Amino acid sequence: MTSILRIDSSTRGADSVTSLLATELIDKLRTPNSTVVERDLTGPVPLLSVASTAELTVPAGDRSSGAASDLAVADALIEELQAADVIVFAAPIYNFGVPASLKAWADLVARAGTTFGYGETGPVGLLADRPVYIVAASGGTEIGGELDFGTRWLRQFLGFLGFQNVTVIAANHQAIDPQGGLDDARRQLAAVA
Repeated sequence: MTSILRIDSSTRGADSVTSLLATELIDKLRTPNSTVVERDLTGPVPLLSVASTAELTVPAGDRSSGAASDLAVADALIEELQAADVIVFAAPIYNFGVPASLKAWADLVARAGTTFGYGETGPVGLLADRPVYIVAASGGTEIGGELDFGTRWLRQFLGFLGFQNVTVIAANHQAIDPQGGLDDARRQLAAVA
């Protein structure tokens, strides 16, 4: 059985190009034995706080009431990552970067000793590599270009956790040529094995 983790971060709802393309990608990747776990980050995502940061490595049963609920969410997010065979991010580019909710998600899943560690030469990702897809859309920023800090940051962050097998599918220029950008992204989807 293949477990696919889908992480949505667009606030555009039914008009989200990244959500549309992520659905098309998952339909292509899905087998009869696949399960899809959906994580929608458009609802409230806890932010790291003084209390939660201080207790990141404290066992769940020993956490203070001020940190327990936020860290329970973080624990669940980490478990989703650990269990997934394939990960699909629907990650639009907002103001040259990823949505704030996706950055908050990253802060919650980056846990020393669990998702990353430190070796003799620096950080080491502790999550087993597996296929990761970033489905990105932008209004005018060229995905992969000089001003795209979103997919570049997300790729760097995923590498930090241990994911090296990362593919970006780009729907560029949605404010300029939406159909052309969508058609180009679908050509990229068609090339996914």
